[in-house]
Amino acid sequence: MIFVSNFLVFEQIFEKRNNVITFEKKNAMIAPSILSADFTRLADAIEMLNKSEADYIHLDIMDGMFVPNITFGMPIVKQLNKIAQKPLDTHLMIVQPERYIQEFADAGSAIITVHYEACSHLHRTIQQIKQTGAKAGVSVNPHTPISLLQHILYEVDLVLIMSVNPGFGGQKFIEFSYDKITELRKMKEQKNLNFLIELDGGVCLENAEKLYKTGVDILVAGNAVFTSKNPLQAIKDIRNKK
Repeated sequence: MIFVSNFLVFEQIFEKRNNVITFEKKNAMIAPSILSADFTRLADAIEMLNKSEADYIHLDIMDGMFVPNITFGMPIVKQLNKIAQKPLDTHLMIVQPERYIQEFADAGSAIITVHYEACSHLHRTIQQIKQTGAKAGVSVNPHTPISLLQHILYEVDLVLIMSVNPGFGGQKFIEFSYDKITELRKMKEQKNLNFLIELDGGVCLENAEKLYKTGVDILVAGNAVFTSKNPLQAIKDIRNKK
């Protein structure tokens, strides 16, 4: 994997054949979440995202235990991967995610992100993800201090800050998330690390510019895209708010 030191600009190159992602210099990125899509027309949603300026397709995997909702699992991811032309950014909101890392990688996940709060042995789980060839991410819930990640930051490719409580789409952005972004960005710079900063929850056209400027590399947007009358334009507008 190739990184550049400037945390604001990256470019991803995706080879769907073997789920390889590398990063080169680019502007801000967006990963539309299909959690807000019409589940009776997921194939149509993926085809729309293929035609869009989206950089990734964000998949929210929920088990009804770690979060109070259930979405879908490996069989759906495998089918989506057959038609997706963008990398699958898989966010595991499940207990003991280490049980399913290989299966989600085999299903086509290019990035696999697990929660700090769900892993008893986080370092081991991150290494497990890397062994599959996928990029490894760690996520933190709104109540979890960024400082708890200080030692695992050396190992991850991505840190996902939750700016809502995970489980449901359409929630209001939690304002203190800006402080967490700033803290994480400073830790990244002080340690001279190159992981990407991703943010999920309450993203919209109105706050996208400030989020990018605060230090986010990838914005996850669900409702702002899929409730729009013109999802393609919504993706373009959010992505270009840099």
